[in-house]
Amino acid sequence: MLRRIFLIIISLFGGLLLKAQDRQDTMRLSLPLAEKMFLDSNLQLLANHYNVDASKALIIQAKLLPNPNFSIGHTLYSGTLNKFFPTGSNDETTVGLSQLIQLAGKRNKQVLLAQAGVRLSEYQFFDLVRTLKYTLRTDFFNIYYLRQSARVYDEEIRSLQAVSDAFAQQEGKGYISKQETIRIRAQLYNLQSEYNDLINQINDKESELRLVLQVKPTVYIDPEVDTMALGKLDPAQYALSTLVDSAYNNRTDLQIAKTNININQLNYNYQKSLAVPDLTLSLGYDEAGSFLYNYYGIGASIDLPFFNRNQGNIKSAKAQIAGAVATQRSTQATVEENVARALQKAFAQQKMHQNIDPKFYGDFEHMLHEVLSNYQKRNISILDFLDFYDSYKENTLQMNMVDFNRVSAFEDINFYTGTNFFN
Repeated sequence: MLRRIFLIIISLFGGLLLKAQDRQDTMRLSLPLAEKMFLDSNLQLLANHYNVDASKALIIQAKLLPNPNFSIGHTLYSGTLNKFFPTGSNDETTVGLSQLIQLAGKRNKQVLLAQAGVRLSEYQFFDLVRTLKYTLRTDFFNIYYLRQSARVYDEEIRSLQAVSDAFAQQEGKGYISKQETIRIRAQLYNLQSEYNDLINQINDKESELRLVLQVKPTVYIDPEVDTMALGKLDPAQYALSTLVDSAYNNRTDLQIAKTNININQLNYNYQKSLAVPDLTLSLGYDEAGSFLYNYYGIGASIDLPFFNRNQGNIKSAKAQIAGAVATQRSTQATVEENVARALQKAFAQQKMHQNIDPKFYGDFEHMLHEVLSNYQKRNISILDFLDFYDSYKENTLQMNMVDFNRVSAFEDINFYTGTNFFN
């Protein structure tokens, strides 16, 4: 009977080297293909792109001149003739045409504001791309390494379930003690609880990744990761000054902050121009309402800026400039700190990764076979075997966590610099 249990365990152990079973709706994705799907299909990007187009249309609007105003009047009722709409020599017709002339360069300033608004919309679009791309890449790697951990749980649960079932069949026959049976079941329940938590993490990350890629909820995403390429990543490849300079040039949130300063400065100039009244030129014709018949006249009108010189809006615009400058300085300090901390974290994770002996995993597997052999020879108990198996699980989970944290640190550098230094 013990030999039978051993054969069950060793056969299930071999499952650790097998790939997970395919699902009917599995989508195997490399990272470049996932990024292409994201750029082609993400609805958030599409909606934000329409915002850019809408901003560009405002430039067209800002360039348009004010429409001329045309007016015409005719006698409705003549008290002298006691007649509606008199005609001939007894009627009166007036015609007027006026045109607003914007002074102080108001139209040009509106065009500059609209152009700055387009730049802001574009930077917001690229910042959304940067943020969603970071989410995609980190979720992609996270799912991969969580799945590697889930395989360990899955196989250990299968093994313990088989052992527990075998023990249950032999319970009361004197082969297996009740204490061992309870110990096996307790460990099985604990593993199932941990496994359930891990599956929930994977499902949460998959759900987020499906939203980024805009694929159906039923799709099972299977990331294909080039672990050889990841192993060659080195944080010492780029100096901190290089990373910071790249962040200055490519961080879209910093460009947004700078653009907001420009927009507020342009708005300040525009508000000052509004203090200058606009001029209205007019042409008029009066058929018989003046001392002259068929009177033609020209005129001009302008508001007198005695009371309203747009003082409040000018003061508000000036204050907004100061606020935008403070925001830009804060954003720049944040950028510098983000990059420095990301590089520091990458070095720490790289050091931890390098401290792991590449032979350790193989040695551990070799030891596992030795433990199995000793169990078969009854040199160790089933509980000693399970304790070693649990150590194998913990070691594998820890190595997966170290690998993911290392890759995540490189993704942080890409995100905080706005540049794909590490792919």
